[in-house]
Amino acid sequence: MRPPARLRRPGRAARPSRAEQPPRAGRPRRRGLSGTLPATLRGRLALLALVTTVLWVALLTAAFNVALHEILRRQADDLLRTRAAAVAATVDIRADGTIAVREPGDDGALDSGIWIYRGGHVVERPAAPEPLQRGADALAGKGTRFADTSTPRSTRLYAMPLSSGGVQVATVVAAASLEPYLLTARSALAGSLGLALLLVGGVYLVTRMVIGRALRPVSTMSDQASRWSRYGAAQRFGAREARPTELAALAANLDQLLDRQAAVLRHEQQLTAELSHELRNPLARITAETDWLTARPRTADQSRSSHRAIAAAATQMAQICRTLLSEARQPSAAAAGRCAALDVARAVADRSRAEHPEAPPVTASGEPVDVGVTPELLERVLAPLLDNARRYAARAITLECVRLPDGARVFVADDGPGVPAEHAEAVFEAGRRFGSEADAHDGAGLGLPLARRLARAAGGDITLVPAPRGARFQVTLPPG
Repeated sequence: MRPPARLRRPGRAARPSRAEQPPRAGRPRRRGLSGTLPATLRGRLALLALVTTVLWVALLTAAFNVALHEILRRQADDLLRTRAAAVAATVDIRADGTIAVREPGDDGALDSGIWIYRGGHVVERPAAPEPLQRGADALAGKGTRFADTSTPRSTRLYAMPLSSGGVQVATVVAAASLEPYLLTARSALAGSLGLALLLVGGVYLVTRMVIGRALRPVSTMSDQASRWSRYGAAQRFGAREARPTELAALAANLDQLLDRQAAVLRHEQQLTAELSHELRNPLARITAETDWLTARPRTADQSRSSHRAIAAAATQMAQICRTLLSEARQPSAAAAGRCAALDVARAVADRSRAEHPEAPPVTASGEPVDVGVTPELLERVLAPLLDNARRYAARAITLECVRLPDGARVFVADDGPGVPAEHAEAVFEAGRRFGSEADAHDGAGLGLPLARRLARAAGGDITLVPAPRGARFQVTLPPG
């Protein structure tokens, strides 16, 4: 039969179980072993050194005291053997089996703690407490034996048999107090423990100090690297002969990390500048068409034409962003694809004539050849070259495609003032412009570096080759 359920008092809520109770305020929760470790590396290394030192010192202390105890025991045994042998030299065993004890001139030292037995009967015994007497009696006639007694004080007994004709006739029992030896052992134990504590404490303090001094350069280098990376400074740790090998390796790794971070920052800045540079013309066209539409009422045909121009510029902007961002994310994969170089060159030339009717005309010619890049990427390579040619050309700009056994070449030439031979590589540096008209336009000097970077990402290259007149750029492309 079940016991009746206990009725709860009205108005009193049930107490939650122990598992449901929230933790009391102010009571810290238990943490695992990892939560008890010091937070700093110096503290953890010092703790590791402390634990290692404690284990090693404890082992040495235990080994020292065990060895000392063994040495003291052997000394006590040697003393007992010596005394028993001295007494045995005074005992004569007669032919009839009786014994005679010769009394030496000074036998006080021999009589203290010495028993002589014939068989199981005592011949001589000293004045000793009853427990010690019983211990000595128990060793009579039983060969060579050692025994210890603790009452009334620690004493060690040694029984030495005396034989005649191979038969034990008598027994000499010697006793020695172990108190001096125990006192020595206790003093050595206390001294070794005190020395161990001092050694452990000293090792811990010295270890923390040494580790702190050893890690101080690491903290300094970490703070410097944090400041340099935060402000984009160009300082580096470099190689120093006085620096230890580990710190030299750390400095080299930090320098590499700072260099990579600086390279990433420069790449982002370059990508931003290139995007703004490439989007400038489509944005300008959209702005011009919008201003033209809002200036005064237009016919339906004019509005449709402007809308088509705005849509084409927006599409071109999207294509530019897609191409540049794809190349920035995966430079090696941006070159995957195939196109007809001559068709792309003609399309770029047609668009240039339509968008810049006042500029010198652009003509495209050459051999039909397939190249291993996408049409969008090839347009982005040729567009900055045409933009540069329009700025300096006098009467004509030409695009020429040439087939090669290992790919193709596209030449972009103009009949302008050209580029001095000593600046053939400098024109591909960001922000560099040359020629008498260099300051007459609003270019940022980013088009040619962008074109070369895109061409190299596609497995090709762009170089400035000699020409009778003007500038002639050679675009090398991989085979399709």
